[in-house]
Amino acid sequence: MSGKSALLLGATGAVGKKLLAELLASNEWNRIGEYGRRVTAPENMPPGQQEGRLEQKVIDFENLDAAGLKDGRWDVVFVTLGTTRAIAGSAEKFEKIDREYVVNACRAAKSDDPAHEQKVVYLSSVGANASSPFLYPKSKGLTELGLARLGYSETIVFRPGYLRGAERSDTRIGETLFGYFTGALSHVSPSFEIEVPLLAKAIMKAGLLGSSRLSAEVGAKKAGVEGAWFTLLDNKASVLLGRTQQT
Repeated sequence: MSGKSALLLGATGAVGKKLLAELLASNEWNRIGEYGRRVTAPENMPPGQQEGRLEQKVIDFENLDAAGLKDGRWDVVFVTLGTTRAIAGSAEKFEKIDREYVVNACRAAKSDDPAHEQKVVYLSSVGANASSPFLYPKSKGLTELGLARLGYSETIVFRPGYLRGAERSDTRIGETLFGYFTGALSHVSPSFEIEVPLLAKAIMKAGLLGSSRLSAEVGAKKAGVEGAWFTLLDNKASVLLGRTQQT
């Protein structure tokens, strides 16, 4: 066991629940923190939690000083936290949850020890662009840059396409219809959609390997702006990393 520690923010979402299962199934992590507005119920817990490595904690994102995020000295902070405008109820609430909560929580989780190398791995979305005139891609793009400016040793961002097999509590008709389209295109190119369990594998691998150890065949890229650079994996890179045996 390598003795690495992982903090997961957003473990109850479609990708987060699969990522939690990957973390628990791997011997690479000796401590795993699941922090969020709610945590996984015992009856929904994936195998592996009985080993005593998992710490679950309900936190208030409006009062992060009381959350103790920094106390864990986490080696990797995984973020799959996010929402939609419809669920949030307004554009203002959407940006608060989707961007402010994410950036502020990662700021709170950053170690004060300059010798402690920490990575932050963020699940963004295809089309993320800080300059977009549209709310959702703009929020994702601004979040990417906000995380990259926090001063982590590495910032790694995933921009997957359509999430095939996402288990959601809400019904998204537009997403379902889009899935038929990407499903047809996926036979031509792996650039349009990804199975959720495969994406979770890729995210965990990126956290373990870091940017410098990612195989060149994966096709990760440098993205961002001056003072806010990050490693970007698009949908094709996510598929390739998820399928590789590299660890």
